[in-house]
Amino acid sequence: MKEFSAEIANNAVAEKSWVAVFSDLVKARLTTLVLLTTAVGFYAGWHGAMNWFLLLNTLAGTALVAAGASALNQWIERDYDAKMRRTQSRPLPSGRMQPTTVALFGGITSVAGLIYLALAVNMLTSVLGAITLVSYVCIYTPLKRVTWLNTAIGAIPGALPPLMGWTAARNELSGEGWALFAILAFWQLPHFFAIAWIYKDEYAKGGFVMLPNVDASGKYTGQQTVLNALALFIVSLCPFLLKMTGTLYLAGAVVLGAGFLFCAIQFSRQLTLSRARQVFVASIIYLPLLLALMVFDKVK
Repeated sequence: MKEFSAEIANNAVAEKSWVAVFSDLVKARLTTLVLLTTAVGFYAGWHGAMNWFLLLNTLAGTALVAAGASALNQWIERDYDAKMRRTQSRPLPSGRMQPTTVALFGGITSVAGLIYLALAVNMLTSVLGAITLVSYVCIYTPLKRVTWLNTAIGAIPGALPPLMGWTAARNELSGEGWALFAILAFWQLPHFFAIAWIYKDEYAKGGFVMLPNVDASGKYTGQQTVLNALALFIVSLCPFLLKMTGTLYLAGAVVLGAGFLFCAIQFSRQLTLSRARQVFVASIIYLPLLLALMVFDKVK
């Protein structure tokens, strides 16, 4: 009986470890954020009784594209990830998965996601998914070893999911959808500048060109963090101005934006790890609360 119990426990551990490996491959936390923002974009754009079936199809196709893109990104960067402590445990550097397997998984899953979106949602959303995939894998990923502007370029595929949600609901591009895109784009920049500051030595070891690595004094990094936090504050008011949300959202956006901007200013004045972590934590708190307000205070 004890041996049988031990075997069950070992199998459970092994199964759990493979779940963890797969989660790392598809960047589960990032993919979850992608799906969250896609769902909010869909909800913001939908009129009338919710079409849950269409929403689920949208999320399924988007999840396939996001998972495939993450796998392809890690396949391309496998040698660089092996040089950094924070990424050495990923499936490829750790040797738990083989490059050919990951490349095939990434390619097949991505294409399947685009086809799924085209057939089950609409062609416009599939095209946006293709732009997301290509800009993330073929432009942003190689640029990380060339210029610090990769962060700004990478904000584009990162901001397209809520626009995909909007087009899934409306089958059109409009100002409201682009407002959602702008919020995600400007949110990403202070968020990733903080991460780049915290892990600047790790990025240098890995051969990635991030702003803190080319900005010796840190002054420009601080300025960029503040400017983009300010831009985020401004564009976060657009859902109210475009009559997508009510006054509760407006009040919340002002408070959250002011708090985030304050953290960015503090970081620009004191370029320390603790201040960078404050910006990072503030960004993690800011986005879900803003999205929740957007959903709760949607103008029916």
